[in-house]
Amino acid sequence: MPSPINFCILKAREFLMKHFRRLWVDMVWKRDFGYLPDWKNPRDLNEKIQWLISYGDTSRWSDLADKIKVKEFVKSRGYEDLVVPTLGIWDKAADIDYDKLPDKFVLKCNHDSGSTHIIDKQKGFDKEAVNRDLDYHLGIKYGYAHGELYYNGIEPKILAEEYLDFGENGFSTSVVDYKIWCFDGKPYSIWACHSRSAECTYVNIYDLDWNVHPEYSIFTDHYRNGEGKVPRPKTLDRMLEVAADLSTGLPEVRVDFYEIDGHLYFGEMTFATLAGRINFYTPEYLKELGDHVKLPIK
Repeated sequence: MPSPINFCILKAREFLMKHFRRLWVDMVWKRDFGYLPDWKNPRDLNEKIQWLISYGDTSRWSDLADKIKVKEFVKSRGYEDLVVPTLGIWDKAADIDYDKLPDKFVLKCNHDSGSTHIIDKQKGFDKEAVNRDLDYHLGIKYGYAHGELYYNGIEPKILAEEYLDFGENGFSTSVVDYKIWCFDGKPYSIWACHSRSAECTYVNIYDLDWNVHPEYSIFTDHYRNGEGKVPRPKTLDRMLEVAADLSTGLPEVRVDFYEIDGHLYFGEMTFATLAGRINFYTPEYLKELGDHVKLPIK
């Protein structure tokens, strides 16, 4: 439990986010970027994401950011073969029957980021520690973590998914994430991430013809230069087709996929990458992406 002082600070922060979100964004924006966002004429992708969260129609965002409900949406569009099989859904960690689950699987919460556990029974795992962590994440109102309030509309649950074994590909130590930037049904570019770990991930931006563009990125200790090592995915054409369909009617969204042994899998839909304060793209590229976000009338 937080101390009384920290608890008061936390509650004041949540109150600001909920009732005076623009003021809260101004404060963290000034801290992170050194200037205030332009609310009257937002231009780059970050500013437009903040505008959409504050003034746009986010009524669909909660369901589409929900890792359980979004699967039903994807199936309803005719892409059931792309959905990673669900092995179970629970309200609390104590309800998980580990004996009925396979030797290797994935556990995570449906309403947040950072609660994922890859369970390998053959290697052994601390069930009590995993359960404590999952229950801890279930109790977090993730919308207050970074100001993405639409996450608070998701009913927290735990889900188990089939583990996707990416095998050996010679360049990545993890499954490759293909993250497609889409603007109302129009894919624009792909952010490919590989060799992910707690310390770092290797990234590059590719255009729709799979040309790599390192000049669009600001590489950091965490987001490192992938040096264009990710080959063109075999399912790229279908990836783009599905991303276009799923993103239709949404001013901006990132649609994520995996490719395992030539089979395409849907990952998730993300509306506010890095909570709308992306710092790993150049200002010029953020402006370029922002130009494609058509804001509705306030």
